[in-house]
Amino acid sequence: MTCTVIVGGFFGDEGKGKIMSYLSLKDNPKIAVRGGVGPNAGHTVVFEGKEFKLRMLPSAIINKSTQLMIGPGVLVDPNVLLREIETFSAHDRVKVDRQCGVIEEKHIEMDRADAYLKGKIGTTGTGCGPANVDRVKRVGKVCRDIESLSKYVDDVPLLVNEAIAKGETVHVEGTQGTFISLFHGTYPFVTSKDVTASAICSDVGIGPKAVDDVIVVFKAYVTRVGGGDLPGELPPEEAEKRGWLEKATVTGRIRRSAPFNFDLARRAVMLNSATQIAITKFDVLFPETKNLREFSRLPSEAKKMIDRIEDATGVPVTIISTGAEAEATIDRRKELGFL
Repeated sequence: MTCTVIVGGFFGDEGKGKIMSYLSLKDNPKIAVRGGVGPNAGHTVVFEGKEFKLRMLPSAIINKSTQLMIGPGVLVDPNVLLREIETFSAHDRVKVDRQCGVIEEKHIEMDRADAYLKGKIGTTGTGCGPANVDRVKRVGKVCRDIESLSKYVDDVPLLVNEAIAKGETVHVEGTQGTFISLFHGTYPFVTSKDVTASAICSDVGIGPKAVDDVIVVFKAYVTRVGGGDLPGELPPEEAEKRGWLEKATVTGRIRRSAPFNFDLARRAVMLNSATQIAITKFDVLFPETKNLREFSRLPSEAKKMIDRIEDATGVPVTIISTGAEAEATIDRRKELGFL
């Protein structure tokens, strides 16, 4: 195992941060590199009783030996990035590609002032859409233009590909989810670019032959923020009764929820060429599984759920999250031949 890509399978908010943080501890990657849109997506990591919310740096930050990188396809808000570097004392292990587009204050103002995006689409208001427009028009700034980032700027694709060539373990962290992809999602209720595995690889500068595994992350139920179709959507009172009522990391908005969708899962596996599936919030669906770490200890109904997912998608469920802490995880990769 050298290069593993981790992406979201539903509408974002699948718990990728939990899975990525666990994998960073278990696999001890040399590099964790972030793809995706930019600071519009937040990842929550819980480690040793502390909760960390990240919008720019990779979720592998809890492994102090891992180099943290941001690929050239990612938009960077210098204020958010520098604040996270300072908060986590990560000054000596962060690299940002010189080609990363920059979010300026004007982009944030434009995003928040757009009535269509704010109302119908449900933008996060972080400036990503307007910044991507400037990038397409070739008028936006890139990180090599920003003096405050000069000490962190480097050639990230070169560093990542060199590590892969040496057989080092590299984790590529995606953001958001398959069905808010600009090309594959519920258009127009989507983000400002593609966020499937192939796009995440492009974001960090690796080709398809460099990838060994693609892990698609699903939550045990489906949630989404903002507008757009959500098959099987539950009323808020029913979601609260089931313990599925959540708030988004970046915006704080209430997430809409629905039961696990096998049709969407099957399509997400196809679109991402997934080789493995990770399931999060399993302990919410089956409270008796909380903090379990052995598959054999799962109750029969929980095992049936795993069987149904595997039967529907044709892909093994290798990782099951049973709690918020990074290590509250059932890892089946070794027994299923992935390690």
